[in-house]
Amino acid sequence: MSSNDLSFATEDRPHKPVLLREVLEALAPRDGEIMVDGTFGAGGYSRAILDSANCELYGIDRDPTAVATGKKLEAEYDRRFHMVEGCFGDMAKLVPAAGAQQVDGIVLDIGVSSMQLDQADRGFSFREDGPLDMRMSMSGPTAADFVNTAEEEDIANVVYRYGEERASRKVARKIIEMRAEEPFTTTSQLARAVRSVVRKSKDGIDPATRTFQALRIYVNDELGELERAMDAAETLLKPGGRLVVVTFHSLEDRQVKTFMKERSGDPNKMSRRLPGEPEVAIPTFTTITRKAVTGQKDEIRANPRARSAKLRAVARNDQPATSQGGRK
Repeated sequence: MSSNDLSFATEDRPHKPVLLREVLEALAPRDGEIMVDGTFGAGGYSRAILDSANCELYGIDRDPTAVATGKKLEAEYDRRFHMVEGCFGDMAKLVPAAGAQQVDGIVLDIGVSSMQLDQADRGFSFREDGPLDMRMSMSGPTAADFVNTAEEEDIANVVYRYGEERASRKVARKIIEMRAEEPFTTTSQLARAVRSVVRKSKDGIDPATRTFQALRIYVNDELGELERAMDAAETLLKPGGRLVVVTFHSLEDRQVKTFMKERSGDPNKMSRRLPGEPEVAIPTFTTITRKAVTGQKDEIRANPRARSAKLRAVARNDQPATSQGGRK
């Protein structure tokens, strides 16, 4: 497949993987290599990688629906694709257990997939009414459990930290007020509560957007997963192996940017320390993308989700993994 081919939007393949051209360019899969798609989702990246080179690929996802999709893909790509059920933050254990001790490339597409957003019964979106769930793995506490039992201050802190919602205290107060009358069970209930206290922004974004984002990130520990996955990549990747991460909002992008900057520091500056300052860790990665890569105009026109997408990439060098690396 050509790296310029974005035609995954067919009747039987409705998913449009974001920044596909850029992902393939940075990941650069080659014949005989082993790749990991840590956020398999609907399989858009996995298909493109497998079609671009005669490589082997491990797809990871904790969503049972995605795992079922991946199992079908195993038959299509005989012995080249392996579906692994679990959290991508655990890839340092999952991938070796599935058969590969080290790999040549890892791609992560952070956040909720379009497939999950389109399923009203999963509770990720306020576009259609559904149960207030938001769990990617379909196990553990739901978003409804949190908003119906948490203290007002805890709700406000989650909405502010993970949603960057300035009116977080108003949102939390309204949730406490409304749940005293009736527990939250649906996405429409929560959306109405937020809209009643948060003004619509000038750019037209729904007032409930940031609160829903915050609860989804909190319920699924998405930032913790991302941190663990990037640490794991340091352990799993061979020298020269590529780590490519696509994010969709500033919280995730800042986390990725910080990790990559810290782990790929300029070795020429390592000795420039004042007396008594701690030693700086030797870089374990080298930079592939000097700054965030964003979508091209044609993709943004065809897929609005690409507007906020940012890609960053680094390559593993031959230095040993740091103490924070995937195996502690």
